[in-house]
Formats: sequence, C-alpha cells, structure tokens
Amino acid sequence: MSLHYLKNVATLRYDPDKCTGCKMCTVVCPHAVFVMDGSRAELTDRDRCMECGACMRNCAYEAITVRPGVGCAYAIIISQFRGKELGCGD
Repeated sequence: MSLHYLKNVATLRYDPDKCTGCKMCTVVCPHAVFVMDGSRAELTDRDRCMECGACMRNCAYEAITVRPGVGCAYAIIISQFRGKELGCGD
C-alpha cells in the first residue's frame, strides 16, 4: 500500500549534492520517501511525505529541509495529544 497525502504540496526539499550516503533518512522515514541509490539517497515520491521532520533532524549534512508542523500530518499528531478529532482544515 502506498500512502499519498496532497499532491505537490509537501515542503520537503532534498539536495543530493550535499548527501554523503549516511542512510539515516532511509532509516527514520516512516513512509520510505528515501531509498539508497548507490552511495547517495534518492527521493522516491515527495507526495508520500507526511512532513514529520525526522529526515531533516537526522541529516547532519543539511541535504534535507522540510517544514514540520504544517499540513494534515500535524493535525493528526496534535489530535492524538489533545484527545480530540481534528481535521486537515482545523
């Protein structure tokens, strides 16, 4: 099953020239947005990104940027903490 969020709205940006092949993004991404392609990571499908920020936080070489805390994923996570249902428009 391939999860997709909204088309062409993810804030995820990846600079393969800064990638050193440490593989951390492939380890921490919950939706396998990154895979290894030889000695560098490859961005497979930006639309699968839930903007959690795990890849950016674990990239010591600043090859990845994303604005965590925006979008539907943020609303879902916050709803769990607040104990009430929130939708993407809340």
